[in-house]
Amino acid sequence: MKVTWDQDTCSHAGKCVQGSPEVFKVVDGNFVINESAASEQEVRATVASCPSGALKIED
Repeated sequence: MKVTWDQDTCSHAGKCVQGSPEVFKVVDGNFVINESAASEQEVRATVASCPSGALKIED
């Protein structure tokens, strides 16, 4: 599983960072995704909660 992020679609609501801060982080001004930092179920739930649809899962 790989999570992708579309910067142009993102509304910066912060649901991903709030929902799974160990997976979705801002480091030195860059958005970082570490899919292995949580269970697949948790990552999928957080991606599903993205209000803008900027996060996508590629299996």
